[in-house]
Amino acid sequence: MSEHPDPELARLREQKIKELKQTMTTQTEHPQTPQGVLHLSTQDFDQTISKGVTLVDFHAEWCGPCKMMAPVVDQLAKEYAGRAKVAKIDIDLNIEIAMRYRVQGVPTFGIFKDGQMVHRIVGGVGYQPLKGALDTFL
Repeated sequence: MSEHPDPELARLREQKIKELKQTMTTQTEHPQTPQGVLHLSTQDFDQTISKGVTLVDFHAEWCGPCKMMAPVVDQLAKEYAGRAKVAKIDIDLNIEIAMRYRVQGVPTFGIFKDGQMVHRIVGGVGYQPLKGALDTFL
């Protein structure tokens, strides 16, 4: 086995690291999208969920069902603006939070009330189950 790494592999690795850093910088600099969905990181997670009701979408970029649920999450953020926070957290970039809440599959939706997880929904369940759960804890 050669001690010199494949130059193409090294280039791809550097490109991926650059993309991940860009994603992390963008999420940190612009935590709220126009739709009202907050993009959380390990640094701001606890503070964001500490007061009121928050729906958190634990997701991953590679997850097909997560992408299918994105418009539902956006819609809920618009509908519940001023009454509840709606947030997303990428489990691959925030492993500590995913481990703390024992997220084993994505998407997983957690409803937090005053810092405590009060309800969990696993899977791409659609609009009604998430809306119903939010209404229960408001």
